[in-house]
Amino acid sequence: MPRTRPSSRTMPATRPATRPALGALAALAVGLSGCATSAGGGTEGGDGPDGTRVVLADAQPLGGYNPVNGYGELGVSPLYDGLLRPASSGDDRLPELEPALAAEAPAVNDDSTVWDVTLREGVTFSDGTALDAADVVATYEAVLDPASASEVAGAYRMIASVAATDDRRVRFTLKHPYSAFASRLTLGIVPSERLDGGPARDSALNTQPVGTGPYRLTRLDAGQAVFTGNPDYWDGAPQVTELVTLYLPDDNARAQRVRAGDVDGTVLPPVLAASFEDQAGLRVQSVHTADWRGVSLPVENAFAGDPAAREAMNLAVDRDTIVDGVLAGHGSPAATPVSAVYGDAFAADATFPFDRGRAGRLLDDAGWRPGADGVRAKGDERAAFDLYYLASDSLRRDMAAAFAADMATIGVEVSLRGGDWPELDRHLTDAAVLLGGGERPYDLDTQLYDVLHTRSADTSPYDNPGDVEIPGVDAQLDRARASLDADERTAAYRAVQETYVQHPTHVFLAFVEHTYVTQDDGAPGTDGWDRGPLVLEPHAHGVSWGPWWHVAGWRR
Repeated sequence: MPRTRPSSRTMPATRPATRPALGALAALAVGLSGCATSAGGGTEGGDGPDGTRVVLADAQPLGGYNPVNGYGELGVSPLYDGLLRPASSGDDRLPELEPALAAEAPAVNDDSTVWDVTLREGVTFSDGTALDAADVVATYEAVLDPASASEVAGAYRMIASVAATDDRRVRFTLKHPYSAFASRLTLGIVPSERLDGGPARDSALNTQPVGTGPYRLTRLDAGQAVFTGNPDYWDGAPQVTELVTLYLPDDNARAQRVRAGDVDGTVLPPVLAASFEDQAGLRVQSVHTADWRGVSLPVENAFAGDPAAREAMNLAVDRDTIVDGVLAGHGSPAATPVSAVYGDAFAADATFPFDRGRAGRLLDDAGWRPGADGVRAKGDERAAFDLYYLASDSLRRDMAAAFAADMATIGVEVSLRGGDWPELDRHLTDAAVLLGGGERPYDLDTQLYDVLHTRSADTSPYDNPGDVEIPGVDAQLDRARASLDADERTAAYRAVQETYVQHPTHVFLAFVEHTYVTQDDGAPGTDGWDRGPLVLEPHAHGVSWGPWWHVAGWRR
């Protein structure tokens, strides 16, 4: 179902993907409704997990089901499969990537620049056509084609070429050694005939998806999407035979529907979800993520551009209180974009102690002295800047307010500005922005490189927006990206974190746990369903993740 692009789709950076117009959805519904299966009259929960239908309420608009624009990019989708997919043993660790449309693990040459993938036999798309190597080539080439204007193209820029060596084999040739390339092989594959060469946002795949996945879209309008199980799915027909997703953007409206028993589950902000923890018949599930929230600092602002000020702000923010209050305990403090789920590569000592006294002394020594109004100044420059956040996101709003309150304690004036994404776009260098990240967390390269490396021509505007160079970090990130030695990569990533805390470019606040509320159908397994483990989630979340990320694999 999208770094900081807040959506239930898996998209890069910090903005929602383009959605089809409501008129287009309404028109499509007329064409699809004849083959749709009723789901409680189109709005109400039906059999729930104890039957064969699950009805869920989501915060994101429906449609946008085009992998070329990033939908299902991490291999979690009811509609599509990638060459690889995540296989989880728990949400407190990185998942393994196992073959999906690939018949076996890729064959990689000695310097990790050539990756050969053999396709699984006997796989068909939902339109009845057979999967072959040409489909894989066409999908990846469409992402890389400038005419597609794909929002995820930058994540595949290491690909020099992709070619079919025969009907069942695909060769990826990379521009440079890249040991993390397996994490790029989860992209959903579409039939080559469905790729028209135009902008991905305008493709018919957004509303008429054709994939190899366990479900088929059988109804779509502005308020509801119905997915029906694919009886011919290569990995076994789903036993949950129908999924219904309702579009309810208001948090309170979704909470009311799950409380009334109208839907089987939903995603809610942590504080609102916590209000259900003692309610009979309902269960709150919190899922670990690599999804961070933090404040980008404007280099064009005299105060925020001062390295001493950046360090002082990192010392003055009370991350524990933000986790306990804003996140209702569903999260952990973040000093860098690397969380403990990365094991030995996580540098636990690369952090900022909470020390407002030290923060004040740093500012004093740098010439930022308190003025008559309590706000620090240096000459004619005030220790003040605007902080923009997405007005429709209550979690970002509350985090922004908590950060501003903490900064006021050391004489820094932060003015809050709620806005939409176009407005935030305009202020990425002259104001702070409350961002989020971790959209591709299954390798540390994708968690760190764009956020901390100096910018290139195809870097998202939300990655290192000030283009600040951290001494030595570019070299360490490049070293880790090219190395095939796991120990060398681990050492490089630890060095990146240890260097970053000496020269911070952001104020990272917390890793957010995603919170879901479901109808309580008994302890796991007691209702006859084996759901399998949860999976570590990326920035993207919503009802295609959480307890339902692998609903096609639920077995009685």
